[in-house]
Amino acid sequence: MENDSIVTEVSETIQDTTALSQMHEGLKYITTTPVSDWLPELVRTYLVPLGLKILAAIVVFFLGRWIIKLIKKWMANGLMSRHGDATLHSFLSNLLSVVLYFFLIMAIVGILGINTSSLVALLASAGLAVGMSLGGTLQNFAGGVLIIMFRPFKVGDFISAQGMEGKVNEIQIFNTHLLTMDNKEVILPNGALATGVMTNYSKQKTRRVDWTFSIAYGDDYDKAKAVLSRLCAEDPLILKDPEPFIQIGKLNDSSVDITVRAWTNSADYWAVFFGMNEKVYKTFAQEGLNIPFPQVDVHVK
Repeated sequence: MENDSIVTEVSETIQDTTALSQMHEGLKYITTTPVSDWLPELVRTYLVPLGLKILAAIVVFFLGRWIIKLIKKWMANGLMSRHGDATLHSFLSNLLSVVLYFFLIMAIVGILGINTSSLVALLASAGLAVGMSLGGTLQNFAGGVLIIMFRPFKVGDFISAQGMEGKVNEIQIFNTHLLTMDNKEVILPNGALATGVMTNYSKQKTRRVDWTFSIAYGDDYDKAKAVLSRLCAEDPLILKDPEPFIQIGKLNDSSVDITVRAWTNSADYWAVFFGMNEKVYKTFAQEGLNIPFPQVDVHVK
């Protein structure tokens, strides 16, 4: 065993010495020989083949990008014509892009003459290390898969999650894009969306709208109730079944609070909510009903 190790060390030393000797001879040749003698050989032997490989890699890159865009377009047309599901299309489109660009990069690496099997092994090792350090990213990918499978929401739904509200604009592999009411784009991680609390306001066809309208003490409650009932009946966006609920909700310090609950289609929620506020403000004044403000009575002796 000791003899084998000695032989191995000696052979490695000889190889290192030979490599250093060849390098020394090459440098000596370059420094002592005119450039016109060795430059054409260098260009013909090394630079021209390398340039052709780089040129071929560039052509394959741009051609591959065009083919990937074409495949994504075909897939989008097929999915939308068969299912019309923007949610599934968005997710699969992003996933397909990642896979196709991976194969394109591997093809370019092969054209450049790099050993792809070694590169794949290196990428696998690096991917494992990165995956262990980026557990949140893998969780977001798993969350995206769960969202596509169980459909707690879809593209176009109005949701509330992670302290944000907005319409679902796009569901990607790792993130979901929301468009808020004031036209801001918010990006939420899929992992938190799949495991956290989320409210989907568009899941049901109808929603209940709640208001609290106040009148002053001494005002006619029956009259106020009749006015509110009439306003609800006149609004075409408020559903007649179930009928609106109108009752005294609380006897406050400075007001009598009337609770009004009515049902409408989910798409008409905000139109009904803001529209009723405006109608009540105008109609109460015409009917002699006072909307009170906080006040304190002070008695001085």
